[in-house]
Amino acid sequence: MTTAKPASSSSQAGEFDLGALLAERGAERYELHTKYLNHQLPRMLHTIGFDKVYERGEGAHFWDADGNDYLDMLAGFGVMALGRHHPVVRRALHDVLDAQLADLTRFDCQPLPGLLAEKLLAHSPHLDRVFFGNSGTEAVETALKFARYATGKPRILYCDHAFHGLTTGSLSVNGEDGFRDGFAPLLPDTAVPLGDLPALARELKKGDVAALIVEPVQGKGVHEAPPGYLRAAQELLHKHKALLIADEVQTGLGRTGDFYAYQHEDGVEPDLVCVAKALSGGYVPVGATLGKDWIFKKVYSSMDRVLVHSASFGSNAQAMAAGLAVLSVMENEQTVAHARATGELLKSRLTALIDKYELLADVRGRGLMIGIEFGKPKSLKLRSRWTMLQAARKGLFAQMVVVPLLQHHRILTQVSGDHLEVIKLIPPLVVGEEDVDRFVDAFTAVMDEAHSGGGLMWDFGKTLIKQAVANR
Repeated sequence: MTTAKPASSSSQAGEFDLGALLAERGAERYELHTKYLNHQLPRMLHTIGFDKVYERGEGAHFWDADGNDYLDMLAGFGVMALGRHHPVVRRALHDVLDAQLADLTRFDCQPLPGLLAEKLLAHSPHLDRVFFGNSGTEAVETALKFARYATGKPRILYCDHAFHGLTTGSLSVNGEDGFRDGFAPLLPDTAVPLGDLPALARELKKGDVAALIVEPVQGKGVHEAPPGYLRAAQELLHKHKALLIADEVQTGLGRTGDFYAYQHEDGVEPDLVCVAKALSGGYVPVGATLGKDWIFKKVYSSMDRVLVHSASFGSNAQAMAAGLAVLSVMENEQTVAHARATGELLKSRLTALIDKYELLADVRGRGLMIGIEFGKPKSLKLRSRWTMLQAARKGLFAQMVVVPLLQHHRILTQVSGDHLEVIKLIPPLVVGEEDVDRFVDAFTAVMDEAHSGGGLMWDFGKTLIKQAVANR
């Protein structure tokens, strides 16, 4: 049951009181979602035992209704880079609300968007201008539109297994068929394998390619672009008058141990860069597309085209204030360096377990974006059980690991994608050594149970198999 601050005694009759509303109706959360929102979400959460009631969060932790502490290794799909309720970001939002700015008049130029753009561009000095929207997928949509208009070409290339968003344009460059099925026709596009320069060259020779959009580290499966690929791809693209778009929605703002993931490779200077998620500290929806001056000047080529691309809530004061506060915190608290060091520690501790567990195939990633991949074991007993799971649905073993991590160890993680035997760790960038110890100890315990060949973990596997078969 949820708890909330009691209604103020000074509240007027009929006045909206959020605390009172939550106290009265908060316990209905799952029923309300089932009735009015995506009815499959509560069903899925109940099936895997994730139907918890969380009361509050702070930093890299949150607490349930019974006061139990949970370690967050998911960060709200990456938006909570500074953890929950960072005091500096909270204060900035209170301040901007108290300032009562004449926000979103649309016929003036407020200072906050310019100040945030200036601070953001300082981290990518080869870029010149920013468009602010409201989400990662909107940042991608902006980049696609700008690339097509600036080059005069229709086709966008993307990489197999990419994820760039779920609106129609960004869906067109989504490498997972499960997201695309039933939503065609989409934009003209072509997938190329990540790292395959000959395949990229073949497509570019057709002369109709506006851009290649790429995640320097793919979110689905946590696959990193091979060394040298981004720079070589950039050279090929520019040779054919096409653009390089770096999707840094998940990898940007320190996630991989550099401010942007493309900065791990010397000489890479994307024409357009997409950011979102962490930019507001998880408080306010925000997205940004950074680009070169000539691209923006071509899109906004005259006063008649001043609103040719805009967003109703883009550049709103709350999002801009949050963004400024986030970048200030990252600089003052050396968040990027901390993410690099903590990520190296976590990855090295996990990599050391590969030789110990035959079900553990690989540990990869950069900074605090780490993929743990499972694979077919060698021993006969485990191999037969693995084969049984794979026959029902690929990805069930990874789910079998995620569930006890939450239920037995109170650690929230996620499977990295549909039909993938990979767990992705994208915790808040503020996690510390104690959190690393807690995760590694819990993960070791779960792997010990899995390799014992018995226990509740494999019993739960049978439940997942039944569910997978029923959904076919």
